[in-house]
Amino acid sequence: MRILKDLFYLFYPKLCTVCELKLVENETSICTNCRHDLPLTNFLEYKDNKVTQIFYGRFLIEKAYSLLFYRKKGITQKLIHDLKYKGNEEIGIFFGNWLGEILKENKEFNDIDFIIPVPLHPKKLKERGYNQVTKFGERLSEYLQTPLVEDYLIRISSTKTQTFKSRFERFSNNGTKFMLQNHTHFNNKHILLIDDVITTGATIEACAKEFRNSENCKISILTMAYTE
Repeated sequence: MRILKDLFYLFYPKLCTVCELKLVENETSICTNCRHDLPLTNFLEYKDNKVTQIFYGRFLIEKAYSLLFYRKKGITQKLIHDLKYKGNEEIGIFFGNWLGEILKENKEFNDIDFIIPVPLHPKKLKERGYNQVTKFGERLSEYLQTPLVEDYLIRISSTKTQTFKSRFERFSNNGTKFMLQNHTHFNNKHILLIDDVITTGATIEACAKEFRNSENCKISILTMAYTE
């Protein structure tokens, strides 16, 4: 089996998503050199950083964290684009493993009851074939030993992609709506909302509003990247 595997990768080598050079053994999605160039946020304080500050005066969150900075034409943008639009779900697994290791070590999210991915509208999900944060969430679920729940929060409005919108346009886009089924299921629970990129926080806020009808529901946030 090992010989067949080696032959397969000889003719169909895995390439780095960023530089497109051949990956070596134990490298996944991105080579070691490109990984070292990724712009880490290094947000060491989980309750007071640039992500939590987005929501000051909007709604109460317990803590928040983003792994990378998202910059126009940067490495992070390339990775997220391939994850969302080119079917490269391995990138979600890559980020999930990376963040999972960090959180397992620092135990910042050990009190989470449910991991909730920001959902796609059913039409968009059918077109794309997958939610780009599902694999990310599955890996986090393994590391945190916390269930990933995708059936309760539903997106009920379909909006055009926000990838090329300005920060103001995203903030002023109030058309995105969600619906939470069975609010009581989250009574006295601590949920972790996860997404790929956070910019103005409008989408996360729209999700969080649905949990306000759940009694004593605490909310934390985790994303792959944060837009400066």
